[in-house]
Amino acid sequence: MKALIGMLVAVIFLSATSLVQAKDYQVTGPVVDVKDDAITVKKGSENWEIARDKDTKTTGDIKKGDKVMIKYKMTATSIEGKEAPKAKSDAKAKTDDKMKSDTKTKTK
Repeated sequence: MKALIGMLVAVIFLSATSLVQAKDYQVTGPVVDVKDDAITVKKGSENWEIARDKDTKTTGDIKKGDKVMIKYKMTATSIEGKEAPKAKSDAKAKTDDKMKSDTKTKTK
């Protein structure tokens, strides 16, 4: 029984861990520019600049014109919340409520 519970806990933990990791994406194309902190690749008619750091794994000597496949992840660095714009029906409902309260005040 303890072994079954232990396995269940392990499966739940591993499932939760895999959901937290960011999804992998990839882009393939010729190298337009190579810098220490970024690499630019041509995809269709657009240039994609992808940041890189000391932990980026690179095989071979990458230079301008080489065709490469880059795997990358998208992770948010900041999120700023803003209120959603109010719908017209909300504004109309507030106007109707105000008119009702004004009418009640005037009739008293």
